[in-house]
Amino acid sequence: MTELATMDFHPQPQAGDAKPWAFPAPERGTLDNGLTVLRCHRPGQQVVAVEVLLDAPLEAEPAGLDGVATIMARAFSEGTDKHSAEEFAAELERCGATLDAHADHPGVRLSLEVPASRLTKGLGLLADALRAPAFADSEVERLVRNRLDEIPHELANPSRRAAKELSKELFPASARMSRPRQGTEETVAGIDSAAVRAFYEKHVRPATATAVVVGDLTGVDLDALLGDTLGAWTGSSAQPRPVPPVVADDTGRVVIVDRPGAVQTQLLIGRIGADRHDRVWPAQVLGTYCLGGTLTSRLDRVLREEKGYTYGVRAFGQVLRSAPDGTGAAMLAISGSVDTPNTGPALEDLWTVLRTLAADGLTDDERDVAVQNLVGVAPLKYETAAAVASTLADQVEQHLPDHYQADLYRQLAATGTVEATAAVVNAFPVDRLVTVLVGDAAQIKAPVEALGIGEVTVVTAE
Repeated sequence: MTELATMDFHPQPQAGDAKPWAFPAPERGTLDNGLTVLRCHRPGQQVVAVEVLLDAPLEAEPAGLDGVATIMARAFSEGTDKHSAEEFAAELERCGATLDAHADHPGVRLSLEVPASRLTKGLGLLADALRAPAFADSEVERLVRNRLDEIPHELANPSRRAAKELSKELFPASARMSRPRQGTEETVAGIDSAAVRAFYEKHVRPATATAVVVGDLTGVDLDALLGDTLGAWTGSSAQPRPVPPVVADDTGRVVIVDRPGAVQTQLLIGRIGADRHDRVWPAQVLGTYCLGGTLTSRLDRVLREEKGYTYGVRAFGQVLRSAPDGTGAAMLAISGSVDTPNTGPALEDLWTVLRTLAADGLTDDERDVAVQNLVGVAPLKYETAAAVASTLADQVEQHLPDHYQADLYRQLAATGTVEATAAVVNAFPVDRLVTVLVGDAAQIKAPVEALGIGEVTVVTAE
């Protein structure tokens, strides 16, 4: 009889003691040209992330030229006084860097990621793009054509179409927030290189800009490096621009964007509410997560698991513009899609969830799961330098203190079930929600009207 061989197993690895974690605090400084700099040394992060925030908000776009901020943002990487567009792209590729830019209501943001060993080169290219962008006629014309090609695709996308209609419904027509962030076919068609350069010269200057640098800065003389690159960018000083308050009409009503024959209805339900300067924000974040932040949320549990109406419904809060004087606001919304025949029943159940929440409140288990998902996994969320840089840039953009994110996690962990319930009920009052439905009006209008959640209007899809 053959004797069975035996194996020696290595001891099973055991978890070590948990290390305390907090969102990193940056160091602040200012270059001679007035550029504000936030730096954050992150040992081991060999890809350095740089975010530059420009005080060029969408609201500053000239009348009739909605989208010029977006075209300008895209044109930053299309050549400088030193390199053509093709040469600039090749130089970025040679140093393993990526450069992206986008425009939103608070301003324009440029994002650079570059290996730490190539940081000098990467910052030099970023500085050239800001200091002396070419804005060549041919490149701006190409960007305009590309943007015009994108617009029909966006209008054909149900979720994008719903977002466009909700903004139009919520905000007065005179407000920039009521119109598409990247412009319409009519406004984009009128943009040329002269308009882009005029917007750049009026709003882009180091004195009103901020740079955030995050990564492994071991052995890097960042002061000297920034002085030689971004420090060479010059421009005049400027007085802070007055910012009007965000106003909106959240009278309960329903708008159906008619898509005859649609087999699904895209729904977007929203209003504006408190931003991050409001003391209720941590409780609002927690309560909104319990309502619709994950697969185990109340909305998903009813509409997806129990009824099978949808693949998922989410509730969220997105800051539109933040200000310490109370003039800012966040979009509070519920988004998802349901099959056309069940549009009425799905909305009825959704409103039932909101009413039940107001009557019975959240449970302690729901609150505990939300805290674990929001706070417990935060260290994983910020493993990359880019994630840290983006959040620090958000804080600057929203006029928040540098320690805000660290404080927020402590506040979330300390928020109780009763506070979270009150905040989410106030965020989503059943009689103050604007509902946009993109779907087949012939099939969904009557069932939706029967719910009594507001006057129903049908508009034609473009």
